[in-house]
Amino acid sequence: MTDNKVQAKLVDREWLGKDAENDPDRWIHQFTEQELADIDNALQTTLKKHQGCDTMTKEDFPLGSSVQRLKHVLESLENDMGLYVLRGIPANKYTKKEMRIIYWGIGLHMGIAVSQSGKGDLLGDVKNFGDNIHPGTSTGRGYMSRIHLSFHTDSADVVGLMVLQVAKSGGLSMIGSSVAVRNEIARRRPDLLKVLYEPFYWTWKGNSPPGAGPYYKIPIFSEEGGRFSCRYIPPHIWTADADFPDLPRLTEQQREAIDLVGQIANEEKFHFAMMFEPGDIQFLNNHITLHARTEFEDGDTEETKRHLLRVWLCPPNSRKLSSDVVDFYRDQTPGSVRGGFHSQTGNYVYETTL
Repeated sequence: MTDNKVQAKLVDREWLGKDAENDPDRWIHQFTEQELADIDNALQTTLKKHQGCDTMTKEDFPLGSSVQRLKHVLESLENDMGLYVLRGIPANKYTKKEMRIIYWGIGLHMGIAVSQSGKGDLLGDVKNFGDNIHPGTSTGRGYMSRIHLSFHTDSADVVGLMVLQVAKSGGLSMIGSSVAVRNEIARRRPDLLKVLYEPFYWTWKGNSPPGAGPYYKIPIFSEEGGRFSCRYIPPHIWTADADFPDLPRLTEQQREAIDLVGQIANEEKFHFAMMFEPGDIQFLNNHITLHARTEFEDGDTEETKRHLLRVWLCPPNSRKLSSDVVDFYRDQTPGSVRGGFHSQTGNYVYETTL
């Protein structure tokens, strides 16, 4: 990538933590009574046809005019902050099974889900399973633990979380604009910005697609047509460097560049924090946002453990990606099905297996 392209003006707008805090109406929507009635009607329609999510289609979850709200969410995710929260579903009114159906039904109206691991899980449970994700582990996943998760992206165009149960304490969600981080690096360290647009080796974390080796090679930052994309998961790079002696070692400049992204994201002005409420649904565009989570303490019973549901979505209005990142995403075409991890039992996409 040339210096000229690195310095090109981006279409995507940056924002700072104060921008989100001062204008919550821009990214939080409280469901109206009519929208909640439409959601409940869609749930009841689904329950009459199905026992669960496995064979659902979006036609089985009819939202009526309320589907326009989801179209607005998609537009905002791609062309505004890359962040949106839908609030107000009465979690205490529904069983966990019903909440899963509601969440999956909403997701079906917003895109196609891709697998989150080699298990082929489309609707993942985010809770403390005691997973070991410390540096040096090759397969541990952060969402299965209660420890602090530093700023990162997830492995699809959009990540969605539905809150079933909040923690006894902690578990604060922190979000920032990776576009703002990128632009700050351009101001402070243009030499390191160039490094971030160059390829790094990443581990597949045991989820390699057929015919691929245990690692792949893509940059952290990329651009296509003025649209930005950030893929930032430092442990996947550290682990590749530690586990595969045949690879070139990370240079000091590469290490410094990786650290600088996290350092700036952690600076107070570049992010904001929010506490989830039961029934919240949070969507993030992984190409233009970074997110983190503080450590949390669970309640004493299984019912009081922090529990979120997660989907990785390919929306119909996603951006074109650079050819530099196809080794992971597989397809750079706008609106395509891409990202996620290959399941050991089939393909990347599981529209009927949950």
